[in-house]
Amino acid sequence: MSGLQDQVQDTRERMQDWWADRKGQKGPYRFAGIILALVVVGLIALGWYFSQEPEDFDVVQNATAKAEEMGVKKVRGFTTTATLMKVTETLQDKPGGYLSNDVTPPGIWLDNIPNWEFGVLVQVRDFSRALRKDFSRSQSQSTEDKDLAIAEPQLHFDANSTFLPATEDEYQRGVEALQSYLTRLSDSQEQTAQFYARADNLRQWLFDVETRLGSLSQRLSASVGQRRLNEDMNTPHSTTTPDEEIVKTPWSQVDDVFYEARGTSWALLHLMRAIEVDFREVLEKKNALVGLRQIIRELEGTQEPLWAPVVLNGSGFGIFANHSLVMGSYISRANAAILDLRELLAQG
Repeated sequence: MSGLQDQVQDTRERMQDWWADRKGQKGPYRFAGIILALVVVGLIALGWYFSQEPEDFDVVQNATAKAEEMGVKKVRGFTTTATLMKVTETLQDKPGGYLSNDVTPPGIWLDNIPNWEFGVLVQVRDFSRALRKDFSRSQSQSTEDKDLAIAEPQLHFDANSTFLPATEDEYQRGVEALQSYLTRLSDSQEQTAQFYARADNLRQWLFDVETRLGSLSQRLSASVGQRRLNEDMNTPHSTTTPDEEIVKTPWSQVDDVFYEARGTSWALLHLMRAIEVDFREVLEKKNALVGLRQIIRELEGTQEPLWAPVVLNGSGFGIFANHSLVMGSYISRANAAILDLRELLAQG
């Protein structure tokens, strides 16, 4: 019995010695804990700041400021090209800069803004391609513009490259090529740079926009899950496909699709406003100006503030909101208006 008491007493003394040592080290541990807590809070605050979407900008004011900076007068195509440059530069100038290729916190943890950036980037790439192959050429046999031939591939560079080379550097070279094109376009003595505001050119780009928005609309509506008939069954194809399929966006990707749609709509909104300026004569001649303004109005609806901490994904007629369906509604109406606009532009 006395042996057991001795063991208990020995254990107690060891615990008291250990606790005394810990109390002596409490200061450094507490300091390290405070530093760690401050770092975590700082990263959270920085992540919140980086997650802010850029504000809209006035395309006319932007073009006017660019013309004053260059010391030139605005010509046809100036507003559209300046807008494309500004939209591209916003990817790097917004809070946090370009985040899609970040490998450090908090950028590496964020996914909403990188998806927003991807939506913007798709429209930048589509429009730079249209500028190179349609808007800057008088006919299919004409020579493409030398600067636009550089800008388009630069803006199609890998969106996730961090080093050697960095994505931001390649996109900046694309912006510089656009600047060179804009400089030549504004020079009355320079005949090699042109911008042709024709109905057929505009229709071709609108067709690309229509297919992009149609895909986004389907992906947004899939947030609640749908049983869809396979429309490809009516067309000869290579392999057998089911008559119908269930399409549902995984819950972890609902916000990704939503923010991609926000970015796409943000870029399109500014490009459409620029189109209204440079193609005004064509639009008025085709009685299509109101149609374009309706598209702009629908796109403006997609940029309303999100008053919830997360993207809600309630059922279609449930008690909770479904932000994806609301976004899809705006995009579907804009897409329908684009179809009507294309038909008006096709008429004589």
